[in-house]
Amino acid sequence: MSGYLLRRSLLALPLLLGAASIVFLLLHLVPGDPVQAMLGPAARETDIADLRARLGLDLPLGEQYMRFLRGLGAGDLGASLHYGDPVRRLLAERLPATAILAAATLLAALLLSLPAGIAAGLRPGSRLDRLLGALATAALALPSFWLGPVLLLLFAIRLRWLPVSGADVPEAVILPAFTLALPMAALLSRLLAAAIRQETGRGYVAAARARGRSRDAAAIAHAARNAFGPMLTALGVQLGSLLTGAVLTETIFAWPGLGRLLVRGIAYRDYPLVQGCILLFAALYIAANLACDVGRALLDPRVASA
Repeated sequence: MSGYLLRRSLLALPLLLGAASIVFLLLHLVPGDPVQAMLGPAARETDIADLRARLGLDLPLGEQYMRFLRGLGAGDLGASLHYGDPVRRLLAERLPATAILAAATLLAALLLSLPAGIAAGLRPGSRLDRLLGALATAALALPSFWLGPVLLLLFAIRLRWLPVSGADVPEAVILPAFTLALPMAALLSRLLAAAIRQETGRGYVAAARARGRSRDAAAIAHAARNAFGPMLTALGVQLGSLLTGAVLTETIFAWPGLGRLLVRGIAYRDYPLVQGCILLFAALYIAANLACDVGRALLDPRVASA
């Protein structure tokens, strides 16, 4: 297990370097001048040139890239062009809100997907299975930029059960969390149902039934553990989608997290801030996939020895 964990951890380093390089190049190739955006259209050429020199934007692209990598290696993400504060501080201030939203989303997705997936997997072809399949298909087809406003209009404005936006009270996380959790729960439940159907045909489940256990008890006790493996793999990918989906959802619900900070950075053409946000997203995505790979290896030791 330790060797498997070491290999997976070492693989993350070139992935992070590649993500950093791509983000740097794409942002600097996008048309537009961040200095002009900061100073406004009425700024004088001398002021623009002075600020560009102070920010290092007058250097050749290759030299800017090497300075960026050296700062990244030292843990320095630079200073925000718009806010003036270190990017690292801005990310640290917004990360807890995004972590709370991600945890609430994951909890809601698991609470919805586990019973639905197990119930559908134990009764393939039944009315319950068809109903859950139809609901899952509908949930997967609903984009967050449509589902979020619908939930907001229904539960916050019409019924007045939940806050409209912000994060001032604990229940404010419910609407954005369910906006992100419904499509995730739909996918996870269908994967779990399919895996349980496959595992219930294995010989060890038949042996458990021969020892006197019921079909459902044998499937839950013996097949569920192996069925969770594919679900964990998909969960790692979904956690990455959760972070990118949170950009829109945090904007809709005015949630003070990393997604909303990224949108502001893009609007102000704040290169260091956008770079920092995307790099943090990439690091969290890789860490989530690594954690899910380790979890699957713990459930099925054959994964680590492969």
